[in-house]
Amino acid sequence: MTLKEKLQPYADVEVNVSLKTRTTFRIGGNCSYFIYPKNELCLLRVMDILKDEEMPIKIFGKGSNILCSDDDYDGVILCLDRYFTDFYFEEDGSCLVQAGTSIILLAHEAMKRSLSGLEFASGIPGTIGGALFMNAGAYKSDMAGIVQEVYVLKEHMICIMRKDELDYAYRHSIFQQHRDWLILGCRLQLQEGDQKEIRDVMDSRRKRRMDSQPLNKPCAGSVFRNPESHQAWQLIESIGMRGKRIGGAMVSEKHANFIVNEDNAKANDVAALVEEIQKEVKERFDIDLITEVEKFNWNN
Repeated sequence: MTLKEKLQPYADVEVNVSLKTRTTFRIGGNCSYFIYPKNELCLLRVMDILKDEEMPIKIFGKGSNILCSDDDYDGVILCLDRYFTDFYFEEDGSCLVQAGTSIILLAHEAMKRSLSGLEFASGIPGTIGGALFMNAGAYKSDMAGIVQEVYVLKEHMICIMRKDELDYAYRHSIFQQHRDWLILGCRLQLQEGDQKEIRDVMDSRRKRRMDSQPLNKPCAGSVFRNPESHQAWQLIESIGMRGKRIGGAMVSEKHANFIVNEDNAKANDVAALVEEIQKEVKERFDIDLITEVEKFNWNN
């Protein structure tokens, strides 16, 4: 029996998938298996099968904050955004949500219920799981401000991790040091608010994003974290890198903290641009720019 045949009762299984089709950067080689487990029980069985087969595993959300290697990946990518997408609002303003849920969708559903707290996330094109992993944020708000607990699969057991166990900081969480843990969902605490005010905030921020960000081109969002007391885009602008191009990758003319796939870019093109920006900023300002984008190199 092939690995696909073993997995098919428990997941949707796709073979030899181009990761250009699964990332917002439209960059990456092929992966051997891209699978969507059907529920938690199926996920446990899938993990058992993959362990028996000694197959390496990576986790994807919506591929919106990822730079995949150009090399092919002889392994499995697990994706939860097809079946792990349920969410439940409770009377006290809390929300129980699965990891594959679109955070943009959840922000709009919260707004419809006059619940405030997710306005910052209304333009983040990823999943709840990815947002928890990165402590995603915008407009001086982030996931750490609303998370109460996270449900995690580790060592084949589903555990509840409280907020104070998550080591949240700016674009940082404990999950970044434990890549073998799998985020299944979380409980968020939102607050009652005025629906029109919440909608107006979301609408104004959407217009601001459309006006200032290169959303019409393949990219992975902001490339660099903002250093303390600085804006990354201003530093990049100051070293004259706006519009800089290496291969098919280019620093956006519209927003200097975005690198866009201008013309069939390779991961190495993006990586070279990132390294050049980091080098120039370090030399000019003695500031270390740290990337937000997750780099998927298949040997780690």
